[in-house]
Amino acid sequence: MIDCLAMSETSDRIDTVVFDIGNVLIAWDPRWLFRKLMPDDAAIERFMVETDFLAWNVAHDAGQPFAEGIARHGNAFPRHRHLFEAFFERWEETMGEPIADNLALSRELRARGYRTLALTNFSAETFPRALRVHPFLDEFEGILVSGREGLIKPDPAIYLRLCERYRVEPTRAVFIDDSLPNVLGARGIGMHAVHFAPQIQLRHELEALGVVA
Repeated sequence: MIDCLAMSETSDRIDTVVFDIGNVLIAWDPRWLFRKLMPDDAAIERFMVETDFLAWNVAHDAGQPFAEGIARHGNAFPRHRHLFEAFFERWEETMGEPIADNLALSRELRARGYRTLALTNFSAETFPRALRVHPFLDEFEGILVSGREGLIKPDPAIYLRLCERYRVEPTRAVFIDDSLPNVLGARGIGMHAVHFAPQIQLRHELEALGVVA
């Protein structure tokens, strides 16, 4: 819920909107690839739990090279090595289409004079590939990519680095992410933040903060 008192005190100061990318601007799910390589969803879930796949992927978002991650996990789980290799080699197949409403909203905000930035947990190796598939990402004033920085959300340092690099005043910015811990991390340094989910009307959430597209 939006704190109405906080809204009334700060809404007129918001001039910057910071977007996450995965599942805010672009749909993403590694299961889309694994469904082409494994017999059923139950097998995919067993693999992901057994190998702690999501944590393995986060290590690359934090800066670990895929060659190192594949070697380490391939040795630990040799029968699954081909899946780790495929994840990197066929990474584009984990991406879906842009989330049209949010992409349109980002463009409307720019047209109204708001600064738009992106802050994403993303491997430095796969981000350029995402940019080739979705060149609209170049429309943002700037993008801070965790794998390039060696920092990852929700570490407060990555939000502070974004603010320092792009001269953003945290209290004048709103951050949008599909991960609640990442939203809380932004709030922890003084940013407004919206927890996005498919049932959320992002436009309405921003309007409640005084941001009008």
